[in-house]
Amino acid sequence: MNRLLLLTPRTLKIAIVAVPFLLFALYFAIFASDRYVSESVVTVRQAGSNASSAIPGAALLLAGINPPAHEDTMHLREFVHSQALALQLDQKLKLREHFGRVRLDPMHRLPSDATIEDYVRYFRDHVEVQYDERSALLKVRTQGLDPEFSQRFNAAVLEASERFVNETSHRIAREQLQFAETELQLAGRRVQDAANAVLSFQSKNKLLDPTVQAQATGALTVELEGMRARLEAELGGLRGFLNEDAYQVQALKSRIDALDRQIDAERKRATDADSKGPRLNKQALDFQALQLQAEFARDAYKLALAAVENARIDATRKIKSLVVIEPPSRPQTAEYPNVGYDLATVLAASILLYAIARLVLATIREHHD
Repeated sequence: MNRLLLLTPRTLKIAIVAVPFLLFALYFAIFASDRYVSESVVTVRQAGSNASSAIPGAALLLAGINPPAHEDTMHLREFVHSQALALQLDQKLKLREHFGRVRLDPMHRLPSDATIEDYVRYFRDHVEVQYDERSALLKVRTQGLDPEFSQRFNAAVLEASERFVNETSHRIAREQLQFAETELQLAGRRVQDAANAVLSFQSKNKLLDPTVQAQATGALTVELEGMRARLEAELGGLRGFLNEDAYQVQALKSRIDALDRQIDAERKRATDADSKGPRLNKQALDFQALQLQAEFARDAYKLALAAVENARIDATRKIKSLVVIEPPSRPQTAEYPNVGYDLATVLAASILLYAIARLVLATIREHHD
């Protein structure tokens, strides 16, 4: 406590302000390594939009034909800082080797034995991604120990980003189209199965169309009943002047009996379950059900075919691409370290700490006295 009380303002100023400032100045002058920054500006665009394709000529009127894909741009920002990209670019550009060259700069040197987690954190510190929500533009800033490497670093990031955008959009389009084509194949098999069911029914019952046959049977029954009515009228006329045993009367009665048997046979064929063979009305109903199934299958196939065509069109519309607004720049001067700004920050922090120390010591002295 007594030693603290013996500290003079000059001693404090030297210890808290002068020494740290000189140490940092010495570090910047001797040890700090220059770091160059290459910048590029990109955005993600969609190949088309529903509005522009639905109305012919709308492309001339609408400004948002290729609107920036906000969500995809955000995904791209996360990809640029991903571990996968960090490891990929290390294999391509030897980032560990490049940033491990600054052996005398302990603050910005990447140790050769750095873990993957340490390397990824270092990578993210040297790849800056700035997103402008208003314009949906993405600015990519990469650091390097020389201008050429920082530019190559930035170009490699853009190349990987373009591949990421293309693969993502194409994969989604392929999955949608593949699903539609699978549904089309299923619909085609249903059409074939329904057609085979109709053919099997026709072959089994030896009828091309039971509905038409039932209509023909009904028409024949009506015609036979008409003939029977005429014969009954004729028989009534003969009975007025001939005996019941007369040849003409017996002949008409025989014809009427034959018509009755034929009418009864036709009716049984159409409706009687006890007749030989299946009922014609049931065959007609079964055949109509098969026809409805076949028609439904054909309609479903048409819808599936239209869905495939729509999926192909949508796949073209949904394909996205990386648009480079500003290619990677080649810096002429080092941006880091910003010696003036850093020294000013150190000096301001030291002065603030010095003022706090003076205040603390003054309070201690006051209580001590």
